[in-house]
Parts: sequence; C-alpha cells; structure tokens
Amino acid sequence: MRQQDRKFKPKTDKPTRSDSTQFMVIEDTELLVFLLANITNRSRNDVKTLLRDKQIFVDGQPITQFNHTLKPEQVVEVKWKKAPEEQKYRGLNIIFEDQYLIVIEKQAGVLSIATEKQKDNTAYSILSSHVKKQDPRNRIFVVHRLDRETSGLMMFAKSEKIQKLLQESWNATIEERTYLAVVEGYVEKKQDTITSYLVESKALVVYSSKNPEIGQQAITHYEVLRSNKNFSLLKVNLETGRKNQIRVHAKDIGHSVVGDEKYGAKADPIKRLGLHAWVLAFKHPITKKDLRFETEIPSKFANLFN
Repeated sequence: MRQQDRKFKPKTDKPTRSDSTQFMVIEDTELLVFLLANITNRSRNDVKTLLRDKQIFVDGQPITQFNHTLKPEQVVEVKWKKAPEEQKYRGLNIIFEDQYLIVIEKQAGVLSIATEKQKDNTAYSILSSHVKKQDPRNRIFVVHRLDRETSGLMMFAKSEKIQKLLQESWNATIEERTYLAVVEGYVEKKQDTITSYLVESKALVVYSSKNPEIGQQAITHYEVLRSNKNFSLLKVNLETGRKNQIRVHAKDIGHSVVGDEKYGAKADPIKRLGLHAWVLAFKHPITKKDLRFETEIPSKFANLFN
C-alpha cells in the first residue's frame, strides 16, 4: 500500500466534471501535501488555483492556506466548479456569511458605523441594505469596530441574540485577532509585549498610564516581520481590545504607526493609516466550529519593503 493510501481515504467515486469530491483525513498532514497526493490528474499549479479560488473546503469551510494543518477525521472537499464571485460593495467585501453572522474586509476610509456627520456609506449601512434585500425585516448588529482609516476584517451579527452571545463571551470566543502595522523607523527589539493602562482625555485622545485606578489594562504583543532604515512591518496580537490600543502602544515604544498624526507620526508614505486587521479566528457562537479568516497583506504595506 502506498504511503498516501494510508493517510487519505476518498469518500466518493471518481468525480465527473460537475461533482465535488470528498476525502477523509487519516493522519496529521498539511493541506497542499494532502491535495497533491489525492488529486493526481491535476498539476501542482492547478491545485494551487483550486485553493486560491476557494474551491477547497475543510469540514465545510473554504480554506486558501496551502499549509493549513489537517487532523484525523476531518473531511476535505474539492468543488470542481468555481463558485460565483463574492458579493462586493464599494468599500467592503463580504467574505463569509451564514444565517447568524457576516464577516467582511473593510477598506481604509470607510466608517464602521454612522456618526453625527456621516450616516451613509458606512459598513453598517451597506450591510443593512444587503440583508434587507433578502428580507426587508432583516437587521444587522455591531459586534466590534475598526477605526475609519484601519482596513481589514470585521464581524457583524444578524440578530441581537448573536450580538449578545459574541460580546459577552468575546475573550473566550476570539481565538486570534492579528493586525499588521507599518510603523516609523527601524524597530530593534524583534518581539515584545507592551502593557499599560489606557485613559481617554476630554479631547478624545487616548494615552498610557501606569495607574490601574484611572485606566483600562491594555496588553499588546508584537513581532517584527520586515524592516528597513525607514519603516518596520509589525505583526500585532491583541490580548485586550481597547480603543486606539495599537496606535497608542506604537507611540509608547517610539515608533508611531505611519500616517497617524494624532499619535505622533511624522511620515505618511502610503497616504493612509498603516494599520490592517489581518487575521480573525473565532469559535462560531452557534455551530461551535472554529473559523479562521486571513486577508492579503495590503500592497501599499508590502511595497515599502520591496
């Protein structure tokens, strides 16, 4: 018996052009290794295209990462027909939707919710219109927010019950919340944890304090991914989710987020705030499935280090 036969067991007959094919995972492996062992009538590039086009599903969820870890008893499904393009709106893309919640990628410059000055063309208003097309009685509910100039992943609930479930169990539900931050200067310490107590002034500027009596504890972990003499690209994980937390902590270590004049930045090389919500992973509040979403590194970020 070949090695691949011991690892993987097809669950269906050989596919026709319109079929999908399922395979049962027998032992730990990586997704691309698994696919190359099982899809023998396609080239490596063809298999990578299936991943890119979200035609590979693990336990019902589309996966695009080639090195995604597979565990025994998981089911990998190959859908041979490319799905219709995800519904796109100006300022955001819907990347996941079920009857309970919506996950989007928001572009920089789009408000999460309305303000006194702007009511329309917010992520909330766009998604509200989206769900009302399905049923005029449908509504959406805010779970968390991103600053206007921060791009990346956000989640909205489709009912007040789901909103409450997510907000009340936020720390237990969220398994990973990773940001990319482009900051000024060369960051010498390659990884570190920043801890302080954040306080908001009457002028709506957040600052760090060492006094737990007056502020909320904020913990930020960072790792330097790329750097040059002018800028550094940080991978940032939040242990707490306070207002302007990354921006304040970046200023605290002497490397403000680019484009962030409010928190001390002098440089604005990409004409936007250098902050992007990169990865969002959480346990689904109803199905209890682990969901993980990862976006592309914004090209404006990457171009600073080419």
